[in-house]
Amino acid sequence: MSLPHGQAAPEGQLAGLKHGIAAPNFRADPHDLVELGVAAEAAGFDGYFLWDHIVFSNTGDGPPVQDPWSILSVVAARTSRIAIGTVVTPVPRRRPWQLARQTTTLDLLSNGRVVLGVGIGSPAYGDFGIFHEPSGDRERAALLDEGLDVLSGLWSGEPFSYTGKHLNVDKVRFTPVPVQRPRIPVWVAGVLPAPRPIARAARWDGFVPIRWSRADGLVRPSPDDIGQVTKQINAQRANESDGHDMGADYDMVVWAEVAPDPGALPGIARPYAKAGATWWIETARPEPAWWEGIQARVEAGPQGAGRRS
Repeated sequence: MSLPHGQAAPEGQLAGLKHGIAAPNFRADPHDLVELGVAAEAAGFDGYFLWDHIVFSNTGDGPPVQDPWSILSVVAARTSRIAIGTVVTPVPRRRPWQLARQTTTLDLLSNGRVVLGVGIGSPAYGDFGIFHEPSGDRERAALLDEGLDVLSGLWSGEPFSYTGKHLNVDKVRFTPVPVQRPRIPVWVAGVLPAPRPIARAARWDGFVPIRWSRADGLVRPSPDDIGQVTKQINAQRANESDGHDMGADYDMVVWAEVAPDPGALPGIARPYAKAGATWWIETARPEPAWWEGIQARVEAGPQGAGRRS
């Protein structure tokens, strides 16, 4: 993915990677998340992303949660360069025609800076089952695939209809269309080594591979993981378009922890860039003091050099 309208990336690139910050959408005051996005652009980051949860607790009593699309609309109005979006939006619990309108409006407001990260979502009960939404992995995966097909068709601005197992759309045409063509970039997230998320990601515009650890939950993949997945996706994209416009660019995203020592990041990230990564996104775990930690990380700037003017 390139920056809008050929804009140059900020100085001090992280080993040749674009560098983003991702925050849980967990704050009592939505202005906090807006100000963090504005600060991320001022500090020189390339992207600001929000999680997309609705409860985030299997007990039904989770953290204070804000709607990411409302937050990002205000961030769009107060920034001019930084990519914005969600990583990840659980398409299976959203009506794709509503999501098409939300994302198109945000892309227009931001002059073509939106990225849509997608996945089947979690926790299965805390964000789905509580509301009697489908919570099985297979059904959510099917809803994700169908939802993405519907999104792409509605973003096209052409007459579109769809008949699926779970979703059906009579002939309709959505206007206006997003700024970005042929569509808003879609990044698919998935836990390695499951093959289905890799195959799904190859049909779209980027992949956010994640590893799962019993001790630590979702963790950063290794450079070898990135290299192997990049080869798999490149091979699939070369051999099989599956009727989708593959486009020229493809993003491989490293989902990383907030760096305790930003100055050491170029050395850590270099093997990832060599393996095929294009983005490095630091995200906070929602643990005690996570908010203060991510604020400090943004203030330090991409490589610990402090805020840029």
